[in-house]
Amino acid sequence: MLTDDQLARLRANGLRRAREPDFDPVPVAKAYTPDGRVVWLLAFVHADDPQRVHTLCDAGTGFPALIDIRLDELAAIRGPRGLRVAIDPSFAPSRTLSAYTAMAIAAGGYDED
Repeated sequence: MLTDDQLARLRANGLRRAREPDFDPVPVAKAYTPDGRVVWLLAFVHADDPQRVHTLCDAGTGFPALIDIRLDELAAIRGPRGLRVAIDPSFAPSRTLSAYTAMAIAAGGYDED
């Protein structure tokens, strides 16, 4: 699902986060359900568990939240019509994870703008 480059950047962010607990990374990738409304902004994998990724998750309920999810669980998710989670190749992050989170909470959901 993720490219080798994206995985390497997620790992690098995770290692930095382990050294610097206040590190606020720019998300590396945006995952989404093509046939649903769920979006995850993937920021880092945990240094002690490279399958566990820290994300901003907007499940389309009006309550976006920071969560951890395993990469294998993310890959197993299917949307309402059975489509697998996809990675948005055009995602070009311009903010830190905390900035995206604050904006999503204020708006009641993640918005590209």
